Amino acid sequence: MDIPAPHAPALDHGAFRLLRPERQTAPLVFASPHSGRNYPQPFLASARLDPVALRRSEDAFVDELFAAAPALGAPLLAAEFPRAWCDANREPWELDPGMFEQPLPPWVNSTSPRVGAGLGTIARIVATGESIYRRRLSFAEAEQRVRDCWEPYHAALAGLIAETRASFGFCILVDCHSMPAHPAQSSDPPDMVLGDAHGTACSPRVSRVAEAALQRLGYRVRRNDPYAGGYITRHYGRPRERVHAIQLEIARPLYMDEARIERHGGFARLRADIARFVGEMAAAEWGLLR
Repeated sequence: MDIPAPHAPALDHGAFRLLRPERQTAPLVFASPHSGRNYPQPFLASARLDPVALRRSEDAFVDELFAAAPALGAPLLAAEFPRAWCDANREPWELDPGMFEQPLPPWVNSTSPRVGAGLGTIARIVATGESIYRRRLSFAEAEQRVRDCWEPYHAALAGLIAETRASFGFCILVDCHSMPAHPAQSSDPPDMVLGDAHGTACSPRVSRVAEAALQRLGYRVRRNDPYAGGYITRHYGRPRERVHAIQLEIARPLYMDEARIERHGGFARLRADIARFVGEMAAAEWGLLR
């Protein structure tokens, strides 16, 4: 399947790229908060890890997998900043006190499970567990990243959701991610995991339609295991307010070499299948969600 090009130019904010259709014809918004790969040079120079190790926190190339969305009538929002720099799938102020030179303001969330795992808004470690920094940070550095990255990304996302709901009466947000090979599921690993916060972030119909579309393409799909949805899914998913959010995790071995952070021969097929998935979601009858 050839991937059609979007019909409108991308808006490149610096913190994100927004690709809009010429006319939005589907009540869908696709977002990729973890595929950013613009690493500030001072960050690379001061990190304990080499660039490839830092990139293991990325959902590498996920924005490219969903590149057909604008041509199929739905906007695509992609973070430009990397997850190791600032994580858009966290609350804005989930910070680890041990990373900073001075005490943090009392309103900072320093006790969340994500902070405890080293994966707050400003991560202490990469996804494979290695520490990122040689030194402690100032709170001003964290604040600047939130202001320059997190806030613009979420302002754009909230705007797209509001526009879509105003135009169609409701909005379906698909939050797009990738997942590493999972040792605990080595005997029967899923190809895709749909997270709907255990049925609280979207109508059951959204989960059923997404699951069936992926299964028709031949993929093994699980729901909420091991990923039930992060901050974005839980924060924006408000079915009673006609905003439905679902997280989609795609197994990286389907399309990339995880060690080298490189696309492999399966990338083109998966990208074509994702285009078909987007097309099915765009063509679905969602009347009951209004």
